[in-house]
Amino acid sequence: METKLIGNKIAEARKKASISQAQLADRLFISPQAVGKWERGESMPDIITFSRLAEILGVDLNYFSEKFQSVATEMAPVGPLVKQLAEMPSGKLGKKLSWDMSRGNWVDADFSGLKNLCDKFSSSNMQRCKFIGSDLSGLLLKSNNVDTCDFSGSVISSSHIQTSNLINNQFKDCFLNDTEFSGSHIKGCDFTGADFTGAKLKSGDLMKNTIANAVWNRTSFIDTHIADIVFTGALQDCSFENCAFKRVTFQDTTLTNTFFKNKSLKGIRFIDCQADRMTYEFLKNGKADLSGITLLPN
Repeated sequence: METKLIGNKIAEARKKASISQAQLADRLFISPQAVGKWERGESMPDIITFSRLAEILGVDLNYFSEKFQSVATEMAPVGPLVKQLAEMPSGKLGKKLSWDMSRGNWVDADFSGLKNLCDKFSSSNMQRCKFIGSDLSGLLLKSNNVDTCDFSGSVISSSHIQTSNLINNQFKDCFLNDTEFSGSHIKGCDFTGADFTGAKLKSGDLMKNTIANAVWNRTSFIDTHIADIVFTGALQDCSFENCAFKRVTFQDTTLTNTFFKNKSLKGIRFIDCQADRMTYEFLKNGKADLSGITLLPN
């Protein structure tokens, strides 16, 4: 069986490189038991793990199987390599590839323009990676550290971002429709022009982010700590429930049918804003400073 052949090749290259199963597993962010199963031919790495294996063991992808196209892994940038492998038929290794890049350590990788990545990056560390213009709809990021990455122009709709750190990333002109951020720390990111229609931010932090010209429609904030943020433009059918506000400014903003249910709204400042009667009464009930708000005509 080809799985047995590939398993033998992995074991041979690992031993030649003087790397133990535990050491290889640690560098791949997997368990030693998984490496053992590969070498016994009981399972097989996914295509991206093959690429990482080749790099660690100092071999070409052709080493594992003649069915791989020759790729000089030492010098090849990750982005073009992934694009080349993504075009390979799923049956090349005798079974459908899982495309699971979870538990990885991705640095300076270029995934721009890729599609169907979905739930493949959980529990990963990503630094200075590019996802420009990618289709990431249905993405699951769970327990991730995402630092200084560029998602500009990408579709990240209907996604779930859970218990993750998003620091200093670019989300310019992204579609975040119906995406849920839960238990996540979001700081220093640029969401200029992003569309948050139907998005939910729950039980996390939203701090020192740029959100100029963002679209807020049916967006809900629940148990969220919001600090050093300036909202502009229009908010329609949005809600803020049990949120903590610190140095939050609404400037030149029109608020319609927007719900505020909070113990204190003293951390909010309004400058040249307009609100409909319903929103105005919500703010008044929360003892917000209404001096910067004028009522919209009925």
